[in-house]
Amino acid sequence: MSGIVKCILTGFLFALALPTAIGMAPGRDYYEIRIYHVTDKRQEGEVENYLKSAYIPALHRAGISKVGVFKPVESDTALFGKRIYVFIPFTSFEEVGKLDSKLEKDSQFQASATGYWTAPYNNPPYARMETIFLKSFVDAPHFQLPALSGPLGDRIYELRSYEGATEKIFANKVQMFNKGDEIGLFKKLGFNAVFYSEVISGSRMPNLMYMTSFNNMTTHDEHWKAFSDAPEWKTLSAMPEYQHNVSKLEKFLLHPTEYSEI
Repeated sequence: MSGIVKCILTGFLFALALPTAIGMAPGRDYYEIRIYHVTDKRQEGEVENYLKSAYIPALHRAGISKVGVFKPVESDTALFGKRIYVFIPFTSFEEVGKLDSKLEKDSQFQASATGYWTAPYNNPPYARMETIFLKSFVDAPHFQLPALSGPLGDRIYELRSYEGATEKIFANKVQMFNKGDEIGLFKKLGFNAVFYSEVISGSRMPNLMYMTSFNNMTTHDEHWKAFSDAPEWKTLSAMPEYQHNVSKLEKFLLHPTEYSEI
């Protein structure tokens, strides 16, 4: 069993220990968010060449039809450094577990990824790589392709991370999205959400993450103002049962790469 699969299983067992409201359910997507930290243009180019020429084509052959690849907008790069975000959707937990063996048997992938795999210790293709595994929300079981019309270079994808102080408090925030219908408000206001999910394995837990998308930064700002001004949000956020259910919020503003499929 590979180290990645062991990591997934550890997170999966954690997820099963959470309250029933956020437990395992059939028909829900699983997601991987892979984050490459790169230090310079050389590393950035090597990772992108690997993704475009080897990894994403291999994922297609493994049955994954759409893969998203994003880079931070300039302001986020200044804050967090150079990163490349890869979003991979799976239709089931079983599909996650089978991916490594499919890639090991894919001779085309092994050949096209040779340069990436054989990089020396003193000239690696990236500085560090993070892997986060997630399970979709009950009321948003599948990822969605956003209906955007603006130029690709102007589009903004916002990835948000909401950490909870405890598992129970985290579950309360998930409930706020589902039963409280925060998801419904996002839909009503046209946020073009790609996914909503619970983190089942990652460095920051308990945690939920979701991604919304916009034609440009102006429409991003307009949508969030509409959200904060919405009567539904004012009512929901004032309810006693939903107080203090986020201990840390992080926002990552991203552009899609020209080869992103989401």
